[in-house]
Amino acid sequence: MSRFRRSIGRIKLWFQGKHHIVGWHMTPEQAVAFIRTRGKMVLTFFGYSGMGYEDEGAMLKTARDVLSQYRPEKTLVVGGATEVGIGAVYRLAKSMRFETAGIVTSQSAEKPEDLSIFVDHICFIRDRQHGGKLPNSNELSPTSRAMVDCSDIMVAIGGNDISREELVEGKKQGKPVQYFAADMNHEKALHQAIKKGLPTPDSFKGTAHDTFSGIRKSDKSKRS
Repeated sequence: MSRFRRSIGRIKLWFQGKHHIVGWHMTPEQAVAFIRTRGKMVLTFFGYSGMGYEDEGAMLKTARDVLSQYRPEKTLVVGGATEVGIGAVYRLAKSMRFETAGIVTSQSAEKPEDLSIFVDHICFIRDRQHGGKLPNSNELSPTSRAMVDCSDIMVAIGGNDISREELVEGKKQGKPVQYFAADMNHEKALHQAIKKGLPTPDSFKGTAHDTFSGIRKSDKSKRS
């Protein structure tokens, strides 16, 4: 059934014609190769997706401050293609005249309505999950590998497990990483904890916070 839903989603996206779909079943290497054809420095944003932000306005102010350090004609803004959570940065980036691209699992084709209309190019990665590490492995899933490998500069505003794993790998590769603390949406976090039978969260800053909360001043990137 999921394959059928993806097919329907692909048809909807094709008829809408709002995005340049680079490929539907790409490998990380293919996605990175396309990103490099744009000939720009790649600034990638990480953070909360479906969980959203407690203060989206503050998140967007942080994103604007970051984007204002870079020249739109020389910078490609990349993210996870959806419009929710950190995906709100796409609208901001387009208003500031940046070219944008999204890297997302092929499973996301099942819900084309979740994709931001402010993404210029979308690379759908052949992946059975939405990112993070593969089961029983230290290796990143194809979607996360593509996100990390295409990035020149990595900027996180909050973030949970998937973002944390991507940022850790980026640091291992020597990529500049900036982290800005931000609360996930409290109501959604509480609802998810109840739904999963988990204890009430004692913090809303996400799992990336413990690893990267001290990195902002020590690992700033060069402006482009």
